[in-house]
Amino acid sequence: MSDEMNMTNVTAADGVYDDEQIQVLEGLEAVRKRPGMYIGTTSSRGFHHLVNEIVDNSIDEALAGACDKIVVTLYPDGSVSVRDNGRGVPAGIHHKMGIPTLEVVFTILHAGGKFGGAGYKIAGGLHGVGASVVNALSEWMEVDNRVGGKIYTERFERGHVVRPFACVGDTTEDDHGLFVRFKPDPDIFEESVFDFDILLQRIREQAFLNAGLAIVLRDERGDEPVEERCCYEGGIKSFVEYLDSDRGVDPIHGDVIYMKDERAERNMSAEVALRYNDGLNEMIITFANNMTTIEGGTHETGFKSALTKVFNDYARRMKILKDSDKNLAGEDVREGLTAIVSVKLTDAQFESQTKAKLGNSEVRTFVDGLVSKKLAEYLEENPQTAKVILDKALTASRAREAARKAREAVRKTGLEVTTLPGKLADCHERRTDLTELFLVEGDSAGGSAKSGRSSQFQAILPLRGKILNVERSRLDKVYGNVSIIPIIQALGCGIGDDFDITKLRYGKIIIMADADVDGSHIRVLLLTFFFRHMRKLIEDGHVYFAHPPLYKLTRGKKTRYAYSDEERDAIIAEMGSGTEISRYKGLGEMNSNLLWETTMNPETRTILRVSIEDAVACDKIFSVLMGDKVEPRRDFITANAKYADADMLDI
Repeated sequence: MSDEMNMTNVTAADGVYDDEQIQVLEGLEAVRKRPGMYIGTTSSRGFHHLVNEIVDNSIDEALAGACDKIVVTLYPDGSVSVRDNGRGVPAGIHHKMGIPTLEVVFTILHAGGKFGGAGYKIAGGLHGVGASVVNALSEWMEVDNRVGGKIYTERFERGHVVRPFACVGDTTEDDHGLFVRFKPDPDIFEESVFDFDILLQRIREQAFLNAGLAIVLRDERGDEPVEERCCYEGGIKSFVEYLDSDRGVDPIHGDVIYMKDERAERNMSAEVALRYNDGLNEMIITFANNMTTIEGGTHETGFKSALTKVFNDYARRMKILKDSDKNLAGEDVREGLTAIVSVKLTDAQFESQTKAKLGNSEVRTFVDGLVSKKLAEYLEENPQTAKVILDKALTASRAREAARKAREAVRKTGLEVTTLPGKLADCHERRTDLTELFLVEGDSAGGSAKSGRSSQFQAILPLRGKILNVERSRLDKVYGNVSIIPIIQALGCGIGDDFDITKLRYGKIIIMADADVDGSHIRVLLLTFFFRHMRKLIEDGHVYFAHPPLYKLTRGKKTRYAYSDEERDAIIAEMGSGTEISRYKGLGEMNSNLLWETTMNPETRTILRVSIEDAVACDKIFSVLMGDKVEPRRDFITANAKYADADMLDI
């Protein structure tokens, strides 16, 4: 049993394990003891997730038709508030618990109005833990509840009541809703400052999903308040337009294709918006009851199957595909697609509290039927748009066939996992969890890395120049690229349809490039390749950046290394005047011993693991940085880069 799951306490001194060692965590103690079980992580993602939980409750009020405005406010003291104009929480004493209902909602797990009662027909928060978990993980929380012309308040600290529930005054019948202000507990979270942009991204997303709902994000932490108001009457159609614009891709047809259906008798609805663009990558984002289902589910399956069938049926009916032609594959008809699929239903079945995947079988049939009918009608009524989309799909199909032939040709010349690239200096260890592959920029640095490594578990592959920019290339070009083939060979797990994570030969893939513009470009090219064709390598935590020092600082016989300008300045202040500073221009300047000591030795090095916090945001960044259009890239680099070289802007 892992330590995370072991709730017993065995006395170390005498090994006693009896009845007294079994602990029962009451109330919200379990949440504070194991926060990761309830919010996933105590990192930045979990820290910001607290706000989402409270906002989601307000959005559920909007889904019930009782709320049309939500205001989220960030304060200088590190707290945040969420105010809505919904119905508020019932103000009486709970019939079963014998305490105020407001207190039940904020202090008892699995308590809420979304377990089948008439209060909410559709809701995202189905487990009744959101508000109480936020309360448990907050240093303090204050609630102002306006319902029935009265104002009720209560204050909590780390989940415990410190100011009891009380009616503190009257208000008008028109003044109603819930106000929740809380400060996350610094003893729990690694973060302590809310990121405005992170919160804005999800707030904007929720505003798109709920047409006409206004959500305001207000930041009062600076000298002047900053406010963003998100309200989109176009709903998910506006969402598709925003995503394409944000990623710097151009649509290949005019209007966003939109379809919707409702089953009132089953309290179920689905809406789909889609449009094709000039890019090569698909972006399908799915939601169930306003929750992002990052792993898809039955609604995504129904959408994809219907999309493929409709385009193939239309192409055959219009003789665009001949009897002898093969059907278009799903990936062909999804090239360059941006789509939003949003379903809302009473009994949403998610795989876990994280709501990553929808499991309702009836939703697949429902979405499939909607898209099959409405999209077929659209294509019949808009033949020119249908032709443009099918031309793109046919081009993708031809490229896929060319990629298959290229893959077979490459296999015949040695792409099988039994054949390794000539420049690879392999390691002796065969246990994947113990091995490392360094992808090294340049032969000079590659030579130093080979000499300095531990050959027992470290393999070195010098890169052959800058690899292909796969953002602008279909798969047939990838298989024909001499700079990418050695990487595919070395990793052994294939790409695309052939990808098999179980065949991966190295547990860590470490990108080691110079700390300059060219090095940054190589890192982005490699990340683009992994993200587009081997994403699971990143998702499973196999991809890392090496972190070589930027400076060598010497004073007398004492030498230290700095990995940033800030660290350099701190070391200079510590070592005193007379400190000699050497700036490393590249890895090739380091001899093998120095490279091992500073960058490769697991005992002394720092490596940075690449992770995907938000796949949509990652998709946007790769589209902007590595796409065809210069202006979006120029704007991004100007706004975000520590250095912006003119050559980089036109890459």
